[in-house]
Amino acid sequence: MAEPASLLAEQGFAVYVLHYFDRTGTTEIDGLQTIFRHFPVWMKTLWDAVSFVARQPQVDPERIGLLGFSLGAYLALSASAIDSRIKAVVEFFGGMPKEMKFFTRRLCPVLILHGERDKTVPVEEAYHLQQMLEKKQIAYEIQIYPGAGHGFSGESWRDAGLRTLAFLEKHLASGQRVKTEA
Repeated sequence: MAEPASLLAEQGFAVYVLHYFDRTGTTEIDGLQTIFRHFPVWMKTLWDAVSFVARQPQVDPERIGLLGFSLGAYLALSASAIDSRIKAVVEFFGGMPKEMKFFTRRLCPVLILHGERDKTVPVEEAYHLQQMLEKKQIAYEIQIYPGAGHGFSGESWRDAGLRTLAFLEKHLASGQRVKTEA
């Protein structure tokens, strides 16, 4: 996560990295049971993090976006469905939990980035999310990387980073960006 965080920070975004596993003492995901058991606590952790970030002086609380990888993408999308403070989500090889359809109050623009050959989170999750966004007429962009699995490298990683930056600029930037040079 250091590379995308650095890229965004270099472009003037205030970047915070959330370690949601810390709240539950989780070190790895050993199956769906762990996810179902801890998901509500991780969602609360994300809510608390957005509350913290929104109070920071260098953050415009009207322009908060989330970027999530895998399980983090599921959390980011779930949070955005119930938290109007979130204005954009970039999801890397994740999806929207089917259980969230009962709780979805709103959705924000989403950038979907997924590997065609992902065996951990099948690409169907990306297409399911795309269909949901289309049905609700929510702005989205999607890029499915041919041959890529659960994670990107090389040109796919570079492309995903550029798409992320462009998407967040489009949906969060105020147009009054201050750039400093040394």
